[in-house]
Amino acid sequence: MVRVGIVDRNRCKPKDCHKECYRYCPPVRIGNEAITFDPQTGQAIISEQLCQGTGICVKKCPFKAIRIINLPEELERDLTHRYGPNTFKLYRLPIPQFERVTGLIGPNGVGKTTALRILAGEIRPNLGEYGNPPDWDSIIRHYRGSELQPYFEKISNGELRVVHKPQNITRLPEVVKGVVGELLERVDERGIMKKLAEELELKSLWDRELRVLSGGELQRVAIAATIARDANVYLFDEPSSYEDIYQRLNIARAIRKLADEKKTVICIEHDLALVDYLSDAVCMFYGTPGVYGVVSHPHGVREGINIYLDGFLPDENLRFRAEPIRFHTSPTPSGGWESQEILLKFGYMKKSYNGFSLEVKGGEIHRGEVIGIIGPNGIGKTTFIKLLAGEIQPDEGQPVERKIKISYKPQYLRADYDGEVQTLLKEAGGNRATSSEFRSDVLKPLELEGLLDRSVKDLSGGELQSVAIAACLAREADVYLLDEPSAFLSSEQRLIMARTVRRVIEKWLSAAFIVEHDIIGVDSLSDSLMVFSGIPGVRGEASRPTDLRTGMNNFLKGLNITFRRDPENGRPRINKENSRLDRLQKEQGEYYYVPLTKE
Repeated sequence: MVRVGIVDRNRCKPKDCHKECYRYCPPVRIGNEAITFDPQTGQAIISEQLCQGTGICVKKCPFKAIRIINLPEELERDLTHRYGPNTFKLYRLPIPQFERVTGLIGPNGVGKTTALRILAGEIRPNLGEYGNPPDWDSIIRHYRGSELQPYFEKISNGELRVVHKPQNITRLPEVVKGVVGELLERVDERGIMKKLAEELELKSLWDRELRVLSGGELQRVAIAATIARDANVYLFDEPSSYEDIYQRLNIARAIRKLADEKKTVICIEHDLALVDYLSDAVCMFYGTPGVYGVVSHPHGVREGINIYLDGFLPDENLRFRAEPIRFHTSPTPSGGWESQEILLKFGYMKKSYNGFSLEVKGGEIHRGEVIGIIGPNGIGKTTFIKLLAGEIQPDEGQPVERKIKISYKPQYLRADYDGEVQTLLKEAGGNRATSSEFRSDVLKPLELEGLLDRSVKDLSGGELQSVAIAACLAREADVYLLDEPSAFLSSEQRLIMARTVRRVIEKWLSAAFIVEHDIIGVDSLSDSLMVFSGIPGVRGEASRPTDLRTGMNNFLKGLNITFRRDPENGRPRINKENSRLDRLQKEQGEYYYVPLTKE
């Protein structure tokens, strides 16, 4: 076995712990220094040649700064890149495929962005030799006989042009300044910007400064700038972030066209329905976040996503998840909710501000019910949630009666809390947040047990989202309001989050309204649905809560797309436009999926 020792540099404080890990390490006690300390930083470094993997240092470290993971020995042959001693390791790389879109799926922190940066030529793979990195000739020899050999030859010779849309687009205005139209016309090397601006709905942004754009608007501008360049390979890192389902489909269609134009495309994406829709093949990433990541061999898109959900790689005889993920396929039939106990009832409401108006028709939610809220950005979903929470009052109609307890997780998260995660949860939920029941029902599935002593300010976007969800669920409430809980979460984390929220609502006999853009997330979470329609930024209209099938049919009909169910696990899959099944379902009026009675 190969042992990977990881020391968290932010947590390691040898001056405060008197080097407990060093004192109790067996090899050190017999004269071999398996744990040494950097003379400049004073932080621990683990010798992977001498480490015996006893785990004593892990137990003795008071700051939980050390992790030791055992890996299958054969993976050492496939080591692609390592950042330094006791740091993250990436094994293998995705294979770029000509005229095809390859989707990359997997949890956060297992090397997807690192792999994309290597393929973009931004990072030269060091094959684990971080102290003496190999030159291009050595790298090419290492990959001889594989499809990566000619790829790296062309990268090293400058014969391959690669364009990369990075993950973090919020810092784009710090790097590039100016008006959207002028910037996009400047990079239009293929002469397609006029058509692209229509497809991605950028005309309304044409005369605006880049610095005033929202996250979704910045995302579409970055994607347009990437597609408009003349390159051989196009790399997209999370292109659907900040976007609603309408824009996600527009983006997927634009990316899909690149493959039709004989380009090579690789895309990291967490929305599994979108991965299925735009990809020809997928590569899965698995491992331990922040410690190591392994890239699977490519699979067909349906087979690959199903393998990922099942958690077992048959071609490598490897299980990377304890339990498979399955989907419920029987939405509540038309005719009402089974529970007769109404927790919250709201009537007609209207709210107007800054040239926008929202009209809510009214409705009710029952004990044990989860109502999904779906619609485009700028249509009033967050305004409705704030009306329910009592943060704002309607201009017309009656305010929501506050006879019950409500817990609210807002859309935008703040990381300015001055304290640790466990303190934040305790302040939110009191003794409930420290109970064994809450730990097993919420903290464990959301993988927050290892973050309890972390400062909230040091959390990543995904970690902060999980903490915000846990804090919302920690409060004793009758109705929970969660605004976009899947943002910044990986595809696996989204599905686990959905199961966690549903389990809590059912177990504690409460109810929830959840705003969501991920179709699979909506399907996994919801019993009923509220569909928001109108003109984004001008007016919005909220329908009454309806059963999931009726709501999804109305919503998908507006998108002009149809879904089917995968026979293996029941996950929703988007039908190819104009396919036989797409035409058949539209004729039947079953945009969501064809019921078993009709199949």
